[in-house]
Amino acid sequence: METRAHVFVSGKVQGVFFRSATKQKAELYGVKGWIRNLADGRVEAIFEGEEEAVKAMIEFCKHGPPTAVVTKVDVWFEEPTGEYTAFKVKQT
Repeated sequence: METRAHVFVSGKVQGVFFRSATKQKAELYGVKGWIRNLADGRVEAIFEGEEEAVKAMIEFCKHGPPTAVVTKVDVWFEEPTGEYTAFKVKQT
């Protein structure tokens, strides 16, 4: 079953390769969507794909790459739109 998650990650998550590591995981799990840095220091992402793969991406966001320090992950589940064909890193 397909699902979609809108995720906001707080902590030391910018300048630590969080976006590129998340993109690699998304490609590994076949998840589509995007990730970007926000001006307030958080990272925002949309994950769309099979439910288990999206859940795996959320779990990854709870710790991120080794240099990240995640303090909070907010997740909202939404109806999938099917609008994405790949996973990309958006510019801030």
